[in-house]
Parts: sequence; C-alpha cells; structure tokens
Amino acid sequence: MTVHTSWRRRAALSTAALACCATALAGLPAGASAAPSPAPAAADPTFTDDFNGPAGSAVDGGKWQIETGDNVNNHERQYYTSGNNNAALDGQGNLVITARKENPGNYQCWYGRCEYTSARLNTSGKFTQTYGHVEARMKVPRGQGMWPAFWMLGADIGSVGWPNSGEIDVMENVGFEPGTVHGTLHGPGYSGSGGIGAGYTLPGGKAFADDFHTFAVDWSPNKVTWSVDGTVYQTRTPADLNGNKWVFDKPFFLILNLAVGGYWPGDPDGSTSFPQQLVVDYVHVTTNN
Repeated sequence: MTVHTSWRRRAALSTAALACCATALAGLPAGASAAPSPAPAAADPTFTDDFNGPAGSAVDGGKWQIETGDNVNNHERQYYTSGNNNAALDGQGNLVITARKENPGNYQCWYGRCEYTSARLNTSGKFTQTYGHVEARMKVPRGQGMWPAFWMLGADIGSVGWPNSGEIDVMENVGFEPGTVHGTLHGPGYSGSGGIGAGYTLPGGKAFADDFHTFAVDWSPNKVTWSVDGTVYQTRTPADLNGNKWVFDKPFFLILNLAVGGYWPGDPDGSTSFPQQLVVDYVHVTTNN
C-alpha cells in the first residue's frame, strides 16, 4: 500500500510537496469493456513530446523538469538523479528512464546510503491542462520491486497540499503483477490505500514488459475514463466518491517516473536484474472535441 510522497531533498521542484502514486486495487478481468477508446475524433494537440533527438541527450527542458531526491513516505529505495544520468533519449524516438543498482554520487536516502538510482520528470510550471485526452505509449520494466508510473497532480498542490490537490494515475504497474496495470483517483477522503480505481489485465497471461502499450485517460467535467490500447476499463464520476469532494475540475501537470521498491511493490530481491528501463515512445495531450 502506498501513501503520498514527501521529499527531503528536491532540487528541481518549486512546489512544497508532491504526492506519489496510487494504491493496489483488485484488477478487473481482461477486456473489462469492449468499448472503443473515447479519444476525440477531432481535437487540438496541446502537449506533444515524441522524444526525438540524439542518443544520450537529456529531455527537452522547455517541456520537463527533473526532480531529485529520495522518498521516505513510500519507502522507495531509489535516489532520483538530475540531467541525463537516468533519463535520456535513445536516438530512436524514445525516452529511456533507467533504474540502476548503483550509487556513484554517494547519495543518501531515508534508510542510509542509497542502493539504486532512477529518474522522475514533471511538467510543473511548464505545462498544465484542465480536461482532454492524455496518452503515453510505453514499455514498462520487468521484475520484483519495479514501479513505473504515468500520472498527474493538481497544479495547486503548493497551496492546498496533497491529497486536496487531486491525483490522477493514468498508469501504474508493480513488478509482482507483470500483466496488470492500475488507474486510480486520489483526493480528500480517498487517498493512499483508499484511492478510487481499478486494474486492467492483459489476456493470455501476457506481460506488459513484453511490448509497448498505450495508456490513456479521457477527462471531462465530472468524469475520468481509463483505457489500455484503446480498450476502456473504467470510468469514474463524483458518484463513486462516497460523498467526498471531486477535485478534478482544474489544471493538472504530468509526471513520469520509475520507482524502485516501496510499500506497494515491495523491494527488489534476488530475482530482480538491473538495469531496468521504462521506455516511453511518446506523451501526447489533446483537448476534447
């Protein structure tokens, strides 16, 4: 189970504290809905990053900022590094976030000397949006203790804090569930292990690490709908919140990260090989039609 993130060291963020990702929830059967993706047929792009550039180069600083530090509240094991040390373009149109079992900078974490490095990026102060179609095509890592995520936080987090800011988890995967991803809402009265969401499981025992998949939400007033590869698997509205406040009608920013260990995924063990990579083909955001 997870709780919100609290950093002791952060070089890149100006906001006071950011939340981390959702909670383990029971997965729905594969193909929970046969409905097609509700992506707008005609919509205007508002954020596009196809991660084109020379191999080894850092992400576009006009679109992303890179967070640094450790995470005590989730009991994650990694230290998020700056620059292109753990987040770099591969020269083939992908962003690669790499988790390594190393500590070249003698980084210190909540538990002592950090055992792993990785990366976390966000668009705070650079891009926010209220409503639309938010989509990323990615191939997740593999192994016990891996925790990749694509998610969003309310841009007012610096003033109202988490979970009042709201959090929309577009996709989370934990290594002990190789064939399942989760989509979750967090807000006041439904945060951490009480988040509102569901899981989607691939058919035939397939693993998400085997190939690229497209993860998306369609977000409109009083409604968020999740899909994987165009298959809708859940829709949430204020009626799902048991009388708690809906906090998703305001600007949010984007986050990509690869955590190592923590309350929800558990720590890596002898079966986990390193390095592990979250490979991101693109991130696209459009308006609703």
